[in-house]
Amino acid sequence: MLIAIYGGSFNPLHYGHTGLAAWVAAHTEVDEVWLMVTPNNPLKASSILADEQQRLQSALQEIARLQKAHTLDGIERVRVSDFEFSLPRPSYTANTLRALEKAYPEHRFALLIGQDNWAIRTRWREWESIQARYPIYVYPRGKEGMKEIRREVSGLQGEIHLLTEAPLFDISSTELRAVNSE
Repeated sequence: MLIAIYGGSFNPLHYGHTGLAAWVAAHTEVDEVWLMVTPNNPLKASSILADEQQRLQSALQEIARLQKAHTLDGIERVRVSDFEFSLPRPSYTANTLRALEKAYPEHRFALLIGQDNWAIRTRWREWESIQARYPIYVYPRGKEGMKEIRREVSGLQGEIHLLTEAPLFDISSTELRAVNSE
């Protein structure tokens, strides 16, 4: 089975995350998408994060609600994972992928990332190894983002899939936190 790991703080999880995960599960060769709740992202200030158990429970509840309602094509193949909770912190994607391969040798793993993470990928630990070893699905934000990513991808090694047909989910957790704090 090919499993796309969609890692994030999910602070909070929103319809952009769930819609994209469901779309990838329904419209690509990916068999399942695992929303990997990250307890400690080394590239984000932990002071803005809600408690990790709270974020996990919120994500589990939202996916269960959406699966029960059957409102998104592909949502039945989306899972929420706390796998990184048992790994050393901070959570480095390369370490997570190696640990997943060891724990689930019967599966193949890929990454699902947004344009924001694509833009900072070179700051990730062992990025070149990740890019060479795992399929990467990149979700661009609009047509301008697509042009920029296409230019960057053209000369790169590795299996990189641009999600050109995915719908645009124009929302971010940062925006939601700002609205909720007002």
